[in-house]
Amino acid sequence: MFSESSVVAVWGYGVAAAAYAVFALYLLRAWRGGRAGGALLLAVAASVAWAACSALLAASPGGLLLRLAGGLEVLRVVAWYAFLLVLLQPLWAAGRRWPVLLAAAASAAMLAAVLVPTELLFDDAADAVKLPLGVFLAAAVFGLVLVEQVFRGLPRDSRWALKPLCLGLAASWMFELYFFADGFLFARLDADVWSVRGLVHAMVIPLVAVSAARNPSWTLRIAVSREIVFHSTALAVAGAYLLVIAGAGYYVRYVGGDWGRALQTALLFAGLLMLGLLVGSGASRARLRVLVNKHLFPYRYDYRNEWLRFTQALSAADDGLDLGQSVIKALSDLVESPGGGLWLRTADGRYPQHSRLNSPPCDAVEEEGGSLCAFLAEREWVVNLEEFRVRRSHYEGLELPAWLLHLEDAWLVLPLVSGGRLVGFVVLNAPRAPFEINWEVLDLLKTAQRQAASYLARMQVTEALIEARKFDSFNRMSAFVVHDLKNLVAQLSLMLKNAERHRDNPEFQQDMLETVAHVESRMRALMGQLQEKRSIDATRAVDLCALVERIRSTKRTQRPPLELALPEQGSVQVVAHGDRLERVLGHLVQNALDATPDDGNVALKLHDEEDGFVTLEVRDSGCGMTPEFIRERLSRPFQTTKEGGMGLGVYETSQYIRELGGTITYDSGKGCGTRVTVRLPASRRDAPDGGDVSGAPAPTRAESEPLRA
Repeated sequence: MFSESSVVAVWGYGVAAAAYAVFALYLLRAWRGGRAGGALLLAVAASVAWAACSALLAASPGGLLLRLAGGLEVLRVVAWYAFLLVLLQPLWAAGRRWPVLLAAAASAAMLAAVLVPTELLFDDAADAVKLPLGVFLAAAVFGLVLVEQVFRGLPRDSRWALKPLCLGLAASWMFELYFFADGFLFARLDADVWSVRGLVHAMVIPLVAVSAARNPSWTLRIAVSREIVFHSTALAVAGAYLLVIAGAGYYVRYVGGDWGRALQTALLFAGLLMLGLLVGSGASRARLRVLVNKHLFPYRYDYRNEWLRFTQALSAADDGLDLGQSVIKALSDLVESPGGGLWLRTADGRYPQHSRLNSPPCDAVEEEGGSLCAFLAEREWVVNLEEFRVRRSHYEGLELPAWLLHLEDAWLVLPLVSGGRLVGFVVLNAPRAPFEINWEVLDLLKTAQRQAASYLARMQVTEALIEARKFDSFNRMSAFVVHDLKNLVAQLSLMLKNAERHRDNPEFQQDMLETVAHVESRMRALMGQLQEKRSIDATRAVDLCALVERIRSTKRTQRPPLELALPEQGSVQVVAHGDRLERVLGHLVQNALDATPDDGNVALKLHDEEDGFVTLEVRDSGCGMTPEFIRERLSRPFQTTKEGGMGLGVYETSQYIRELGGTITYDSGKGCGTRVTVRLPASRRDAPDGGDVSGAPAPTRAESEPLRA
């Protein structure tokens, strides 16, 4: 019967040999010396040899290979007998040794059927074939008996551990029973059934692996991945489905007459199309996952994988989902829900809908003191709306709002509590497949909602911090602007004070107009800066010589007079904002004037460029400052010794000088004056086309000439 090579048989037994080999290596690595584990390893190893030899037999039939395959067949069956007998050890150790005796008898009979030429015992060829087939048929029946004994010998509440193994081995023995019974009846083995025999036995491997993982007493340290079992089951179901479609196709072809081939093609196309729809259906995958988790594992979830998947879903905001949608997706994936909505707390204590995923928008807003929010905040219960409609007494004190009861597809309400405060709640839609809510699901959801709530609470705190920083930045800028306005008001006040004595002086009148125009221009610039929340002018090359000349001009009416010393080269440039640099340097000069009596002296000296830096010194003979004040208070905001001062000028000056890449130092002592040294990076850029590079308007006549009293 094996005279022709069968491609299906070669591939089927080859796949079985590879699968058993991989499983054997895994068992060998996981084995920790237990008797049951060793017996299982021996049975799997024998199956590897049998499947490999059968593949060779299918590829190259021969009498020697046929005998060898028969011997390995006996070895495989005996090895699985031994494994089942080890599991039945409490039975035969108690004196009931009939399984051991029958197993020995069956093994001897199979070995004799393989080794003894039956054609020498019978004249009829059919009888010669039926004898060994009958022996293997009886061996299959005995295998089913051993499986039944193993299953019945276990307490009812412990059968889940061996249920997958018993199911797999019973199925394989039943296949063997059919295979050899058919051969015994017709005195020949069915080549088609034999060709798929290897694949049938390979399908048992996942079930054996599940039971091995469930039984640590076998001392096999095995961890069976739920994903592998899920995909293996899906592959097996798809294969069985395709076999049914193929069988139906062949039937239609042979009974359909002239239309048979066309109908077969149409049926196969329809079957493949339906398979694609089932594979791509989320509801179908959900049903299969629930079935696998419910019947093949003691716990519904693999918590490590679920937690990794949950955290990955929370981080899906980078994949086009915002954080609210990521929270909905992470929670809905735990219970096979397609999506839902998130209601998040606002600053005024209300809960509007913040995000939604595969769900219609909802305008409902819950109040913090409402029945739903109060119940969720106090008890942190997951509200099952189906259960609420049937057993309302279970949720004592809860009155659900009408919008929630009438919300389409609403299923679960999950509170999001962080730090004892209800951050929000999630309403999940009905699952894709029937999903039982038990204690395990509730515990997982409660743990997950706390994690999700912490993410959302952190998001709210971050947003509040960003808003606070925006206001802080605006308030900080406003403080600097107010400080500058105060200085401008001081100029106007000084001008009004001198107006009583010099109002009839034409030069004073002209100077007063120019001063008012200058103040008006500066105030407009400050208002623009405040509105735009940024610096108005861009950095450019600024001529320090022209800048300090303007500073002396604006201080010309103050006493003591400002002494100015400029370098011989006549032009020193730095890159800065012209108006802002003039403001901060003018502040240093003003502080020196304020700290010095009228009969003292204040000097501003600009040095030549040296080592790529420009140095500017402001000296005064005023009251000076203590080292402690300079070290601890001088450059801090809102620290001042002047009456009516804001304490922002020195702080802004220090910040801006450092922003330009420069340094500022103070050398002072109580009662012995102060020297302020400013070093700024020099600019080697020349003014384009000989134009002004000062960053500010050129000084007017009144600003460059001293006012004559």
